[in-house]
Formats: sequence, structure tokens, C-alpha cells
Amino acid sequence: MDKYFDATYIWNAIPVLVPFLKITFLVAGSSIILGTLFGLLLAAAKLSSLKWLQKIANLYTTIMRCTPSIVLLFLVYYGVPALAENVGLNLHSIETAIFVVVTFTLQFAAIMSEVIRSAYLAIPKGQFEAAVSVGLTPFQAYRRIIFPQALVVALPNFGNGMIALLQEGALAYTIGLIDIVGKANLIIASNINAHALEIYIALAIIYWVLSIIIEKIFAILEKVFGKGKKTLETT
Repeated sequence: MDKYFDATYIWNAIPVLVPFLKITFLVAGSSIILGTLFGLLLAAAKLSSLKWLQKIANLYTTIMRCTPSIVLLFLVYYGVPALAENVGLNLHSIETAIFVVVTFTLQFAAIMSEVIRSAYLAIPKGQFEAAVSVGLTPFQAYRRIIFPQALVVALPNFGNGMIALLQEGALAYTIGLIDIVGKANLIIASNINAHALEIYIALAIIYWVLSIIIEKIFAILEKVFGKGKKTLETT
């Protein structure tokens, strides 16, 4: 009879799971890049002087915040193709990963819009006015004075957002994406649910390592860009 718990399954599972990280990274990376760009547009809308634009951007953020990730994933995966059929489009042949990227792009954009907005508002307006008064163009003032400081403010929340997205992306297996979590569930199914605990521990270890690496990278970035911010403040 097999042991209820066998640690060797943990160490044997890790090398099998790690190659599937490329799919996890591809989906997460695409969502982060697209979500950041969309979030920048949303932040600009929130900071706009146009009230109707602010309301639309704030409403979007509220809806995304109030919608659980798995519900949004199902709405995009099942709802978008169903709606497309009404206008004569067949989206059922599209890769599952595309729907996952769309889902987490929409969600990450809402998070990033608040990160960018709060980081921008954290910089005193007087710095922009002072930069322009000494001869810099508005674009140069933003690029050389405002943006570097706002980046330092935004980095911790951006890093937390990345880790959250990486973790939320684990839900993608529920619609059939074979990423690292999907592969773990295939291994468990092939073992007829035997030693599932060990497989999930192996999966947890991988996610712990990834989260720690991301935290360390952003801590280094904060120090590097923080030095630049101090230089700006003393000049």
C-alpha cells in the first residue's frame, strides 16, 4: 500500500512542473504589459478635467474590483463567444490563453489605474511648475522630474499587483489552460488523486520562490530609483 504522504513526490514533481512556467509567464507577462498600458489610459481619464470621463473610468474600476477573478474569467471565456455569435462571428476556435490574457488584462488595468493615479498625485504640483519655470518643456518636466519620482511611489504596489496577478492566473486551469497549475492537476488525475497533497506542495513551493524573487527584484529597483529621487529632491 502507498504511503499517505511521500515527500519524494514533491521533489519529483517540481522538475515536471517547472517547464510549464513558460506558459504561466507568457500569460502573466502579456496581461501585465497590456494591463499597464490600459491602466495608464484609465489613470489619465481619472485625472482628466472631464467629469464624464472620470465617472466612466471610476465605474470601470469599481466593476472590476467587485467581480471575482473566476467569475470574470468565465464571463469572458463563455460570454464573449456567445455574444459574438449574435453578430456572425465564431470565436470558439480562439486559443484559451487569449481569453485568459484578456481577462487578467482587464483586471490588472483597474489595479494599475489606481496605482498610477495615486503615484502621480503623491508628487507635489509645485515641482512641475518649478521645472517649467526654469526652462523645461512640459514633456521634459514629466520625463525628468515627475515620472522618476512617481515611479518610486508606484513600484511597491506594482510589485504587489504582479504577485497577485501571478496567483490569480492559477485559475486559468478551470477553463482548460495547461499552465503549471493545469499540469499539476493532470499529474494528480493520472495518479487517480493519489499523492495530491505532495503535488500541491510542490506547486506551492514554486509559487513561493517566484513571489520571493519578484519581491527582491522590486526591493532592489526601489533602492536604485530611490537614490535618483533623493538626488532630484536635493537639487
